[in-house]
Order: sequence, then C-alpha cells, then structure tokens
Amino acid sequence: MRIPVPESTTGAAPEAAGTDRPDFRAATPADVPALLDLVESAYRGDASRSGWTTEADLLAGQRTDAEGVTAAVTHQNGVVLLAELDGELLACCQLEHRGTRAYFGMFSVRPGRQGGGLGRAVLARAERYAAEEWGVVEMEMTVIEQRTELIAWYERRGFRRTGDYSPFPYGNERFGIPLRPDLRFEKLIKEITVR
Repeated sequence: MRIPVPESTTGAAPEAAGTDRPDFRAATPADVPALLDLVESAYRGDASRSGWTTEADLLAGQRTDAEGVTAAVTHQNGVVLLAELDGELLACCQLEHRGTRAYFGMFSVRPGRQGGGLGRAVLARAERYAAEEWGVVEMEMTVIEQRTELIAWYERRGFRRTGDYSPFPYGNERFGIPLRPDLRFEKLIKEITVR
C-alpha cells in the first residue's frame, strides 16, 4: 500500500531545506529484518551514538526483537509506517488505534539522518494517517523519563507530559538490560490537528 507524503501538520516545512522527500508506505512481514536493524541502530550499541536518540547510556542489549516487530507490523488495529528514499529504509513508526487515541511507538530514524527534519516528517505523516484513517483526536506515547532531550523534542512538537508513569520491565531482557535502577516511562499526549 502506498501512502502519500503529507504536508506538515504544524505549518512548517516537513523537511529541512535541501533534503529529499521520502516515500511512505505500510510495512509488511517481509520488512521485519530491515525494521529490526533500523530500530536497533537508532537506539542501541555504538552505531546509535552517531545520532542523538541513543539509549546506549541507559540500556544495553536489544531494544526489540523480531517477534515484537512482527506483532506491530501485523497488528489488527495498527500499522507500521516506513519512510524510504530511493528504496532505502530511513525511518519508521508504529501506530495503534486505541479508541479516540492512536498510540505512537517504535519511532526510529537512521542515525546518519537524524537532525535534518526527517523525524518531523514522519511524525506529521503519522498524525495525518491516524486522523484520516481512524478519526482519532489525540496521539499518545511513552518515553523513558530520563530521556529529557527526547521529551523536550516531543514537547516542541505539541506533546505534553502527563505525569502518568509506568515501570520499566526490569528482568525482561527482551526490552534491554538496564544500566541504572530508576528507569520508568512517562506517558505523553498530543492533540491532533491536521490541516
């Protein structure tokens, strides 16, 4: 399924000047290996340190696994959107329909492409998809509380902190190996206003 490239939902240009516009499409099970590689490269290990979204100082091990990515791709009430340029996978995000809200997760941008506007374009496309396909009015997500720079990025894009926390799944290495004892998630919410 081919999904049209959006106009920005914030009024700003979706990409930085000089960047090519990606093509968006829904992921299929055949995309799982490439998605797994993308997500891991954006958050874990030394490769992730070349971008600013790394969690390598908070968590070791894997961020997800093939089973988790496959579940997101095949979810009955969800979609994983891919952003590609000339056939190269550059970014992705997961959306799940939850009543009047859409859950936004698995947001990953290849480290060498971070900071150039691609993330803003993916978020704008996700908002448009959730509003147009599901009629939702809000998007929700969870972020590790200690990721202050990442939370600030989301706040600049209209998300608000809720003070609603959930524990990190300590002891479940499927989500990584914590390097500190105080990790927890905070829920962020954003009203969707697609223009």
